[in-house]
Amino acid sequence: MFDWFEMNRSAANQFQKLCEIVAKLRAPGGCPWDREQTHESLLPALIEEAYEVAEAARAKDDAHFREELGDLLLLVVMHAEIARETGRFDIGKIIREASDKLVRRHPHVFGTSDARDSGAVLKQWEAIKRAEKKADTHYLASLPKALPALVRAQKAQSKAARVNFDWADVRDVVAKLEEELRETKEAIASQDRARIEDEIGDVLFAVVNLTRKCKIDAESALQGGTDKFVTRFNQLEDEVKARGKKLGDVDLSEMDEIWNAIKKNDEARMSNAESMTKPE
Repeated sequence: MFDWFEMNRSAANQFQKLCEIVAKLRAPGGCPWDREQTHESLLPALIEEAYEVAEAARAKDDAHFREELGDLLLLVVMHAEIARETGRFDIGKIIREASDKLVRRHPHVFGTSDARDSGAVLKQWEAIKRAEKKADTHYLASLPKALPALVRAQKAQSKAARVNFDWADVRDVVAKLEEELRETKEAIASQDRARIEDEIGDVLFAVVNLTRKCKIDAESALQGGTDKFVTRFNQLEDEVKARGKKLGDVDLSEMDEIWNAIKKNDEARMSNAESMTKPE
C-alpha cells in the first residue's frame, strides 16, 4: 500500500537538505558566485528556467522534466534564502502562505461551497481573490504586464469570461477575426503605420480568443506551428544542398516547389497515420 507519510517525510528531508545546501553556498566561505546573487540578478534565470520547464513538459521527457523542475525549485529556494538573510521572510512563510491560500480558495474541498465544475470553481476563485485584496481596483488590475503577449492576452480573455464577458459561440469569434482581417487590409492600404500596428494587434488578439474558445492553449499552438515551420525549413535546406546549391542562391519559385512537396508528404503521412488509428 502507498505510504503517504513515508513519502512526505522523505520529501521533507530532501527539501531541508536543499535549503541547507543553498544556505551554505550563500554563507561566508561559500561559493563566490552564489554569494553575489540578488533577487534582481536571478530574475532572468527564473524566467528562463520556467520556459525550460514548459519545454520539457511538452517533450514528455520525464528525466528532463524532473531536472528542469529541480532547477526552478532551486531558484525559489535561492530567492527565499536571500530574503531570509535580510530578515524579510523565509521559505517557511512562503510555504505556509501558499498552503493557507489553497485551503482558503478551495471552499468546495475544505469548506461548505457547492461548486462542482471547473467553471464554477474558477469564478469562485476570482471572487475570493478580489475579496482578499480589499482594494478598490479594476478586475483586471492583477494581470501581470510581464507575461508573454500571447499568455497575457489569453489570461485577460479567460478572466473576462469568468464574469460572463465572452462570445456565445466559436462562430462569433471567427466572424470577429474576419472583421479584424478586413480592417487590417484597409489599414495596409492606407499606409498608416500606427493604424496597421493597431489592427494587427486586434487580429492577434482575436486569434488568441479563437484558440481559447476551441480550448487550445495559444502559446502551445504557436510553438507547434513554429516547430513545424522549422522542421520543414530544415528539410528544404537539405533538399537545396542535395541539389548542389545553398540557401540564398535559390530563387523563390524553386523553394516554393520544394516546400509544397515537403508539405504534401507531411499531409500524406499524417493522413496515413490517422487511418491506421481508426477502428475497423
